[in-house]
Amino acid sequence: MTPPTCPVAYPFNAFTDLDLAEPYRSAQQAPGLLRIQMPIGAPAWLATRYDDVRLVLGDRRFSRSEAFRRDDAPRAFPRIAGGIVMMDPPQLTRIRSRAAQAFTRRRVEALRPHAREYAHQLIDRMLAAGPPADLVNDYALPLPLALICELLGVPLQDRERFKAWNDSLLSTRAEDAAQAQQHLGELAAYIKGLVAERRRDPRDDFMTALTQADEKGEHLSEEQLLLLCIAILVAGYEGSASQIPNFIQVLLDNPTQWQQLKDHPEQIPQAVEELLRYIPLASAAMFVHYALKDIQVGETLVRQGEAVFASIGAANHDPARFANPQALDLQRDASGHFGFGHGLHHCIGSALARVELQEALHALVVRLPNLQRCGEAQWKTATFFRGAHCLPVTWS
Repeated sequence: MTPPTCPVAYPFNAFTDLDLAEPYRSAQQAPGLLRIQMPIGAPAWLATRYDDVRLVLGDRRFSRSEAFRRDDAPRAFPRIAGGIVMMDPPQLTRIRSRAAQAFTRRRVEALRPHAREYAHQLIDRMLAAGPPADLVNDYALPLPLALICELLGVPLQDRERFKAWNDSLLSTRAEDAAQAQQHLGELAAYIKGLVAERRRDPRDDFMTALTQADEKGEHLSEEQLLLLCIAILVAGYEGSASQIPNFIQVLLDNPTQWQQLKDHPEQIPQAVEELLRYIPLASAAMFVHYALKDIQVGETLVRQGEAVFASIGAANHDPARFANPQALDLQRDASGHFGFGHGLHHCIGSALARVELQEALHALVVRLPNLQRCGEAQWKTATFFRGAHCLPVTWS
């Protein structure tokens, strides 16, 4: 297929809502991949259909790390995201394997009572202070931060520093680049200290499990441990902190579905899966994949060396995979959604994120069934994850 002479300007989504932009739906109805132009770099292809996105995310003939070898790598923001999200096998495979051994179901489920208890403590504080409250800063931010710090063994007194480091690392503004580098150095030094402490004094916890040798007697290097911990921090904290208020905004916009959850809170795990499918969390398809050889993706032949982006939000709204995808349906079987990615880059913290989201939503449904907005949401801008940085709510 011959690329059109004029690529379409990308990204499409707005920062000030949670909708899937209309050009994604148009692209799904047109043959082949869409040719796009990011704000920076060379033109690229965009996959929007479910099957095409699954292929791009899961096929090892595509490389993410190739972006670092190209001056014209297409991107939405000045900095190319680093860390394990841009790695390829075999380095990626080894780190993920160690993470899987440490991230056991038992260890994650052991955090559930902590999540439940802390969610109710936060609501107790909101009730004691009385309405209105800011659902973001009073609830959605502190809950996952507490859990990720519990997982990594970060003492209570250091958690605000962790929040500042995380916010800096996720900034996409060019003017924040210098501070992000400084904070990365501080975070690296801090995590090295945690690792050294666990090696001196092993415990039955996640960080100790990461520092131990695998079945071949090999250890992760300090750099690999650092990259893994940063990935867990970002995924386990920022993703959930964005989605908790996103979930509430969408549910309040769908009062029948909100009432259904209040009547049947046992349906919350299934509801979380549908909400993950329904809400396009990412502001755009952020990670570029380079074809290492000619690859047929749907109706488009992607030539070796060409760049492809895969839109998870669009794939989750593909009518060929999910019937009536624009409708929120908490009874839907949303299994197979790409809310946590797919393939080698499937979110390593997805089990933790599910615990956070389920318990956060359950506590709100049970304790604040009359929750409602009492002002306009203030939206984050220039970030990877869309969502409110302030959501005023009240209750009766």
